[in-house]
Amino acid sequence: MSMKIGAFDLHEPVPELKEPHVFTLIRPWVDVGSAVTIALSRLERHFAAKEMGRLARPGVFFDFTRYRPTIKLVEGRREVTIPNSFIHYAQPPGGPDFLFFHLLEPHAFGEDYTESVLEVFKYMGIKRYCRLGAMYDVMPHTRPLLVTGDTGRVPTRGNAGNLRRRQSTYQGPTTIMNLVSDGVPKLDPDIDVMNIMVHLPQYAQLEEDYTGAARLLEVLSSVYDLPPDLPPTQMGERQYRELAKAVERNTELKALIQRMEAQYDAEEAARQAEEASPPAALSPEVERFLQEMDRRFNNPDRPG
Repeated sequence: MSMKIGAFDLHEPVPELKEPHVFTLIRPWVDVGSAVTIALSRLERHFAAKEMGRLARPGVFFDFTRYRPTIKLVEGRREVTIPNSFIHYAQPPGGPDFLFFHLLEPHAFGEDYTESVLEVFKYMGIKRYCRLGAMYDVMPHTRPLLVTGDTGRVPTRGNAGNLRRRQSTYQGPTTIMNLVSDGVPKLDPDIDVMNIMVHLPQYAQLEEDYTGAARLLEVLSSVYDLPPDLPPTQMGERQYRELAKAVERNTELKALIQRMEAQYDAEEAARQAEEASPPAALSPEVERFLQEMDRRFNNPDRPG
């Protein structure tokens, strides 16, 4: 038995969730190095997540010559696995409950697809939306991987995993899945919205980047009570040590990485200097101008 919401079939009985928080993964657009896949998988194992539902007919949205079905033998029989988008859920003691959306980017009917995702959000009454991503960048593997984004109104502990809080200024080709992020505040402006993106070394392009996954989980650990060993830090360190050995044998790549390190260090020094500097004092003329504009704004009917 299942219940239909938009294009999704939810397994019945559908659990009643307590103020659920949503984590979304969008493949393949912003999951390079499978960093988000690894991070979400570790979260799901920790919280004993279960499947809640999947697309009823994934072929409506996906081109199966691009997302290939797979065949495997099960007890001597051939079984075909069809690529799909999945919804998992977890109910930790004391809440909040969690929803994990593993979303494939659609090839067709993208508006219907994103509206279906939003319909599930609305039905479940979500209270927080967190989009996790991983992208390639001019990033040396010898420095702490950059994590950018914003946690919005969500409070964080410590240094928030060294998250660089900033809004994206990217302009260019993008994904239809941004309609989901745009649609969340329209469901309810009180929904908390978080966007977290880890930047990975473009020259490495590891199939599974555990350092990237660890950095995402470090940021989430500043928001949620996660065990300290959940981020796969040691696995990532071993991986990058092997990468360093390979770099030593490539003179041109080694020189390129040294230039990346210099750029990274200069930007980090400039950021720290900016944070340490007190705000510049305004001139008396600027102060008077701002006071006059404030007076006019608060008394719009009063002649200037």
